[in-house]
Amino acid sequence: MGHVRYLQDASREADVLVVGVNSDDSARALKGEGRPVTGGSERAELVSAIRGVSYVTIFRDSSPARLIAVIKPDVHCKGTDYTPETVPEREIVLAYGGRVAIVGDPKDHSTTSILEKMRGQ
Repeated sequence: MGHVRYLQDASREADVLVVGVNSDDSARALKGEGRPVTGGSERAELVSAIRGVSYVTIFRDSSPARLIAVIKPDVHCKGTDYTPETVPEREIVLAYGGRVAIVGDPKDHSTTSILEKMRGQ
């Protein structure tokens, strides 16, 4: 549910919301073996069904930096586990005149914690 609220909040920041979804390989590199639980095409399909999302693309890099540099969104949204100063892509966004927005609800839930509960950890 956190991703839904995050994306709905992000859609209020822009006229057109483009969402970059990590490829399976980049998600695995970031999250570890056994991830992602759901494949990239299915994750992109789920994201595209959320009200407010205009376009979805899958990126293969470990970071969305290259995608952001190409698309140059007016606003780059990140979740509440960041501050405007700690967003990794901040300098790229500011360099072309964009802004960074922190959106969504507090990051107190995650797929990782759900999987840990299921495994009894």
